[in-house]
Amino acid sequence: MTAHRYRLSPRFYELDPYGHVNHTAYLQYFETARVELLREVGFDLVEMERAGVMIVVVDLQVRFVTPATLGDELVIETEVVETRRVSTRWRQRMLRGEELIAAQELSAAMTNRDGRPTRFDPKLVEALERFTIG
Repeated sequence: MTAHRYRLSPRFYELDPYGHVNHTAYLQYFETARVELLREVGFDLVEMERAGVMIVVVDLQVRFVTPATLGDELVIETEVVETRRVSTRWRQRMLRGEELIAAQELSAAMTNRDGRPTRFDPKLVEALERFTIG
């Protein structure tokens, strides 16, 4: 197992008045990294929605360790902790070099268009195995 790695640099408009990346941007960075992982394993969110299924976040915990700033080269590491019948747990870390900037854990559910829980596609579970730590 290896963590998925997504690289990015903060943009000026994402900064708060103190010159730090605004806390809301971290959530967008983490989500972008998860979406890219899914796309890379063949499960584009647009295609999934067309097929009638969605992955929706149901719980989210973020720990901010030190601020990111303009010009930083950041890497987000994403791992899947577990995938159950209709739910999944993810762990993500944002790094500047070896320095931890923020960490996030989240739970998500697979639902149909009506918001009702539905089983994960076995092909998706298999595709996520290389990033699954549990």
